[in-house]
Amino acid sequence: MRAAGRRLNLGPVSVLGWILAALALGAAASAVYALRFQRWYHRETTGDAYFRRPSAEREAFRHELARRSRIMMSLVSFATRVVPPRRLFGTRFRGVGGPPQCRGGFARAAAYRPTAGDVFVATQMKCGTTWMQQVVYEVLSRGRGDLSDAGHRHLYALSPWIEANFSVRLDDAPRVGDGKQRVIKTHLPVSLCPYGEDARYVYVTRHPVACFASCVDFVRMMAGPIAPDAPHLADWFCSDRMWWRSWPEHVDGWWRWSEARPNVLFVHYEEMLADLPASVDRVAAFLDVPLEPAERAAVVEKSGFAYMKRYEERFEMSPPTPFSVWGEGQFLRSASRDRDRDVGAAERERILAFCRERLRGAAYPAARFYPDLAERAEFVPRT
Repeated sequence: MRAAGRRLNLGPVSVLGWILAALALGAAASAVYALRFQRWYHRETTGDAYFRRPSAEREAFRHELARRSRIMMSLVSFATRVVPPRRLFGTRFRGVGGPPQCRGGFARAAAYRPTAGDVFVATQMKCGTTWMQQVVYEVLSRGRGDLSDAGHRHLYALSPWIEANFSVRLDDAPRVGDGKQRVIKTHLPVSLCPYGEDARYVYVTRHPVACFASCVDFVRMMAGPIAPDAPHLADWFCSDRMWWRSWPEHVDGWWRWSEARPNVLFVHYEEMLADLPASVDRVAAFLDVPLEPAERAAVVEKSGFAYMKRYEERFEMSPPTPFSVWGEGQFLRSASRDRDRDVGAAERERILAFCRERLRGAAYPAARFYPDLAERAEFVPRT
């Protein structure tokens, strides 16, 4: 009777063993889950697998992604509370960094030989890429571009992102306009961007602090809890680890191309904000597309923020991630010339000082377009 009433007495070593075994089992189960999830996600988003779908199927995928990612979100949130994220990870090629989705894409892009039918829309990230893609698409289409389910379905089912692993493949990209041209997106600096004398290039830049503000919004939306905080993102922005190279280097290289090569058009985001019709006229003249008044009006209307915001799901810049489907971020957040005011004073001054220092001796006349880049300030690099 006494034996039946005894309690199991586990010593501290045995208890520790059970705990470690349970942790190991949990880690193994989490790893298996993560691997299966990653394989499914890769299959559903690589190339134009997501973007070629009708809008209802893209919406259904977002719901399925949210359902499948519940456990993933919990695991990641716990991990980031234990070890706060401090850096963005990605890939590098010939000294140029980029997000993981560009792994292998840099080499393919650098090896490409452009043709007369190629129109490149180039920017540093978050400087008006999607906006200019839409302008170029509508100009070539004479205001009759169609990204509905009855047409091309999505901007990235039409416009290949040459160095990324999602979007329509370059060889499969639809030809648009009278000249049957392709609208190709790139963030590549001139050191990697494939150049052809018969191709055309439209480059857009914006104020570096506004660029940083938009980068912060985008990284937080897409990376959720694994996104570094603003000070660490400022460290990234003000360094050679910045994806596609730093803002000063990127802008100066493309300015030099535009000054030396007639097939490169340099545009400022703020010019588009101030007078979109005039910017449409510049692009149309550059692409040799004479627009009738009704066509011009259609291009301006369909390239305006109100129109693009109303059909925002046609302009997503990447497939949704487990973090973006649970967050509240938006791809088209605003069309404001005051985005730089969303940046804290410390980060703002750090970015301006960094750009002033890196632009010393540059060809790009920064002070002509952004007077605050001409102010004298001592630059103290951070480690």
